[in-house]
Amino acid sequence: MRLARFLLPCLLLAPPALAQQSGLFHTAADVRLARPLITNDGAQTRLTFALPPDVTYTLTLGPASLDLAVQGARVEVAGLKAPGPSVSEYRAGSGVVNLRTPFPLSLMEGWRGSETRTGAGGRLLVLEFGPTLTGGATGAVRAQVRTTTSRPVLSSVPPGDTVAPAPVTPAISTAAPTVPPAPAQRPVTALSVPRIERLQGLTRLTLDLPAGTIPRVTVVNGTLQVTLAGLNAPALQGREGTPELRGWRYDPASLGATLTLMTPTPLRERGGWQAITRGDQLILDLSPALADRTPLTPRDRLAALPAAPALPGAALLAFPAAQPRPRVVIDPGHGGKDPGAVGAVTEKQVTLEVARRVQTLLRQAGVDAVLTRDGDRELNPDKATDLKLRAGLGTPGTGLFLSIHVNAMPAANALRGYGVETWWNPNHPRSQDLAAVLQKNVVAVTGAYSQGLKNSQSLAVLRESRIPAALVEIGFTTHPVDGLNLQDPNYLERVALGIAQGVREALVTGLTAGR
Repeated sequence: MRLARFLLPCLLLAPPALAQQSGLFHTAADVRLARPLITNDGAQTRLTFALPPDVTYTLTLGPASLDLAVQGARVEVAGLKAPGPSVSEYRAGSGVVNLRTPFPLSLMEGWRGSETRTGAGGRLLVLEFGPTLTGGATGAVRAQVRTTTSRPVLSSVPPGDTVAPAPVTPAISTAAPTVPPAPAQRPVTALSVPRIERLQGLTRLTLDLPAGTIPRVTVVNGTLQVTLAGLNAPALQGREGTPELRGWRYDPASLGATLTLMTPTPLRERGGWQAITRGDQLILDLSPALADRTPLTPRDRLAALPAAPALPGAALLAFPAAQPRPRVVIDPGHGGKDPGAVGAVTEKQVTLEVARRVQTLLRQAGVDAVLTRDGDRELNPDKATDLKLRAGLGTPGTGLFLSIHVNAMPAANALRGYGVETWWNPNHPRSQDLAAVLQKNVVAVTGAYSQGLKNSQSLAVLRESRIPAALVEIGFTTHPVDGLNLQDPNYLERVALGIAQGVREALVTGLTAGR
């Protein structure tokens, strides 16, 4: 799970229903741009702004700065030094948010900007910064970008802070840096006790933030930590007894107070949690079933198959232009009169949607990917015959067989079922390795909980196959949170990319028939 894509720590975006439930957007009586949620992953920093309905903005790009000017909403006054490794300064007020970076920016280098709609007329503006990032603004954000060699100066800043005018000297200076004076001792700030709610399938923690506080959320060794810069709060802790939260703790830190959440299940960089800002509140949702539902970026693409081995003696497959492309069979589970699992989604519909996306990705990478069904139908009315026909499509010359399914559990046990698992049978010596490669890649791209590899049941569609075969369960339609994952097009795009990456890895490392 490389949060450098971004995520995690990376920010997970709530689906429309959950965003509305959380009250993410303000009413017309108090239209304001709330402080962003800041997350960091290695050298990359992400800021996510909740844009109220009808608010417009422009982005002004300087040599090492980006200014967000907002029209139709009041910008909360705030200031923060070094909120992340790739944002050296954050200042906000008078309708403008000023962001400085420790490296140069250009239209396509050093940053990315994107928008996501979340329902109720609201949008999320995501600004990412990093010395190796490329892409610049995408989609609706591209038309809002301006360039300049100077930047506006805020007329209103937090007490005790100042912002110097833009320099007129060259951008690169050889003058020795000045050492700022030691800050005065901060007063102890009384932090409110977090409010804990037990919702269906998750635990929600709501924290009231003191004015001017900008939260930064990170995952450290499987534990969620929130840095509240500028505070000097006393130590405080509390115990909880929900399935997703055991307790919380405030700790004084050099840059401010830190809130640590203790969970029974280790959190992933991009899974198991999501964060939402609402005015002066930070909302943290905890559930092992939460996965990455952020849109893929242009850099998240499937690489073409190699034309020749990368290194002498490597197990990579070579596909000369005179030979046919490698062939794989993709089986969307169920279809026709057999709907499969029914819950938040219907299995036969989702499996076909994901299979079509996998097919498109693989064909673009140079793979002859074929589907066992290309519409809402079965191969034979008799179930046993239908499964045998699907497996039989792996004819000689086919590299591997992959079946895509959606999981389910009885209503009484629904909360126990979530995440991704991959099944294999001992039908071929390489089936287990194929399953492991698929599981690894799907979990990495989606941030979903890994249920691991399974082979305790003899599955006909795998048992009847004569080539390496695996079956991926991409989520549980009966789980209240995992069901939301399966309803989200962004999550399905990530599932498809993860499967395609797994197939590609299997092809180039020799986990296919005849190798």
